[in-house]
Amino acid sequence: MNPKIDWFFNKATPWQKEFQQLRDIILDCDLVEELKWGQPCYTFEKKNIVLIHGFKEYCALLFFKGALMKDPKKILIQQTENVQVARQIRFTSLAEIVKMKSTLKKYVYEAIAVEESGVKVTLKKTSDFKMPEELQVRLNKNRALKTAFNALTPGRQRAYIFYFSSAKQSKTREARVEKYTQKILDGMGLDDE
Repeated sequence: MNPKIDWFFNKATPWQKEFQQLRDIILDCDLVEELKWGQPCYTFEKKNIVLIHGFKEYCALLFFKGALMKDPKKILIQQTENVQVARQIRFTSLAEIVKMKSTLKKYVYEAIAVEESGVKVTLKKTSDFKMPEELQVRLNKNRALKTAFNALTPGRQRAYIFYFSSAKQSKTREARVEKYTQKILDGMGLDDE
């Protein structure tokens, strides 16, 4: 246990007991406990293996290379269609976690084996994702914006594409493109300040 992370497990949250149980299971698998992205993250030889996190309706274990795992119990979930490699196992109760304890340990050990094997997922390139029409129109009309967008890192480009595409109405997509045009021109990502 990493005492610097105890605060996470001691804070009042609807998932406090579930988080502690997940922590106990993972630490029994000889991983190193760290804090990354404000969440307990467990590593093997400095490589991320699994992370504990919670949401309104569930808490979860996130396996960083879950797409490469065998998943014989069919319990790994792809969070959204744009998540390429990570997979979650979701829980809604402490009893569910306790019941799955041996299965969870097997999955953690498999995740370690995947990491040790060195196998990698071939990630989609930014160009493989559908560009929202509203952004494409704006890029075609504004050469400086197109140059600035193309100069962004692939991750920043994808973040904008996903964010703009997530709006259901064209009017909303147009408003989002308008709102973030200056940030793109300034070479900033969606969440950069």
